[in-house]
Amino acid sequence: MNTTPQPDPRDRPARLTVGVVGAGRVGPALAASLQLAGHRPVAVSGVSDASRRRAAALLPDVPLMAPAEVLQRAELVLLTVPDDALPGLVTGLAETGAVRPGQLLVHTSGRYGARVLDPALRAGALPLALHPAMTFTGTPVDVQRLAGCSFGVTAPEELRLAAEALVIEMGGEPEWIAEDRRPLYHAALALGANHLVTLVAQSMELLRAAGVAAPDRMLGPLLGASLDNALRSGDAALTGPVARGDAGTVAAHIVELREHAPQAVAGYLAMARATADRALAHGLLKAELAEDLLGVLAEARPGPTGPAGPTGPDRSGGPVGSDGREGPAGSDGRGESAGPQRPTGPGSPDGPTGPGSPDGPTGPGSPDGPTGPDERPTGPDRPDGPSDPDEGPSGPTGPEGDAR
Repeated sequence: MNTTPQPDPRDRPARLTVGVVGAGRVGPALAASLQLAGHRPVAVSGVSDASRRRAAALLPDVPLMAPAEVLQRAELVLLTVPDDALPGLVTGLAETGAVRPGQLLVHTSGRYGARVLDPALRAGALPLALHPAMTFTGTPVDVQRLAGCSFGVTAPEELRLAAEALVIEMGGEPEWIAEDRRPLYHAALALGANHLVTLVAQSMELLRAAGVAAPDRMLGPLLGASLDNALRSGDAALTGPVARGDAGTVAAHIVELREHAPQAVAGYLAMARATADRALAHGLLKAELAEDLLGVLAEARPGPTGPAGPTGPDRSGGPVGSDGREGPAGSDGRGESAGPQRPTGPGSPDGPTGPGSPDGPTGPGSPDGPTGPDERPTGPDRPDGPSDPDEGPSGPTGPEGDAR
């Protein structure tokens, strides 16, 4: 057994005083992790009662004060506020002279890179974007979860080593993200983490409606295996009626969802189409089976006079085109029963990806899509946005985490 006394982390060189602006779920956890590495939290700002409780739990004895005072005390400042609030906060701090030359200014937004800190850079600050790809609870367990967590890192090249060192000190793994790739990076985390929560919650609701007493216990092993297989094998892990081309089963699903959970139909159809496309592209779904399957999905999509109910593989109608949809003969099998084909460009009634199109399940203005272009009106990683004004990124997104 090694009896050699271990050095106190606080005695290491280059230890920094740390401040937190925005005591949401992320900021106190990161500051607590930095404290374990020997840095010293000295100030935190928070508005709501919830943020004050979080600060007290994770950073006991660290005083609460206004953001400008936090910057006066700290050499390293964590800006952990909602995405939409970040640009204005940075500009305000810079214009009021709160930013000091040589001060490390770190934000944790997945959406933004280091450029959002340009006003502070002009005031002499050192800008870093460190986004933890983790969902946060606002409790001490978050500090433990940072061990092995990937961080999306963006910074000026001369600060890259400093940024990566801070991530490593928090127990994370730095992953360099180019400035112009931050929105794509963040969208990927939101798709994989935030939307997963929605899918799981809907699945549990449907299982309860089907009479399952413990949906979480039923789903746990299944989802764990699915996630593990997907991470290991990618599209080769696809299973289920869509990947097999079971058009009749999918049609029956849609009928049941329309009756018991109509709000889930649009999401089911969108995911089924995406799954079919990927299964086809990777040779998992046979083309002859895909024709009937895609026809079922096309018939089920909302129309101008209301959603059409699927009738299964024996439905009647015009010839099926190359994408499995019914309609007059044409390159894509779509169209009207009479008259020329309508255009399929953005904004046309048949353009499934055009803004405002009735077939665009995720387009702004679509009846099945979000209510606006940003799924996180007040929080970078949660589609609903936090109710806490201090709530910063919390999951992938955070990975919020949301994504954060």
